[in-house]
Amino acid sequence: MRRLLLISNSTLHGSGYLDHCKKQIKEFLSDKVKTVLFVPYALHDRDDYTSTARKAYNEIGYQLEGIHEKPSAVEAVRQAEALFIGGGNTFRLLKTLYDENIVDEIYKRVYNDGMPYIGSSAGTNVATVSINTTNDMPIVFPPSFKAINLVPFNINAHYQDPDPNSKHMGETRAKRIEQYHEYEDSPPVLGIREGCILHVEGDKATLRGVTDARLFVRGKEPVEYKPDADMSFLL
Repeated sequence: MRRLLLISNSTLHGSGYLDHCKKQIKEFLSDKVKTVLFVPYALHDRDDYTSTARKAYNEIGYQLEGIHEKPSAVEAVRQAEALFIGGGNTFRLLKTLYDENIVDEIYKRVYNDGMPYIGSSAGTNVATVSINTTNDMPIVFPPSFKAINLVPFNINAHYQDPDPNSKHMGETRAKRIEQYHEYEDSPPVLGIREGCILHVEGDKATLRGVTDARLFVRGKEPVEYKPDADMSFLL
């Protein structure tokens, strides 16, 4: 039974790291988990990133360990009670997951053992079918754009609506997703705005948080969904 908490962003304007979603994380992990394994691969300074994440998790009653502090990333995933993959650059993150041979290990732990998976931003992107709809620059090249595939669709974290008052002439986020859907067999893309969370329990998916999401499906008009909406049909 897969258990996922897929968060659009780690920091919401006006608050600190994970402050906007600590309540949801606490409810998701409950008292069944004591220690969370943190994957800081999306940022360069892994020690500093782990220190930031550790402080946030300690504040809600959990120990946190950095996967890079372990002798073996594979064994760390195999033994983890719960996993948190933080945000940063999605290409760097996915490349390192492949380099450490833990893409399949994470998939198996989530599906076979029900290991709770928490992702934020880039950590949410890699939980999906592929990273083709990330906003990040390809600063490194992973061996594949295929991600962990914990859900059968893509997510665009930090989704932004077009600004009618902007003089910027570049492509909007919606236009880029439309271009992605010009290719056959491209899965749906759920655009989750900052402050939005997708909570998955088995075959049930529910929107959480304080902002809406926009769903893009190839050949159809985008549809808006509000917090508490049942998104199970995507699974």
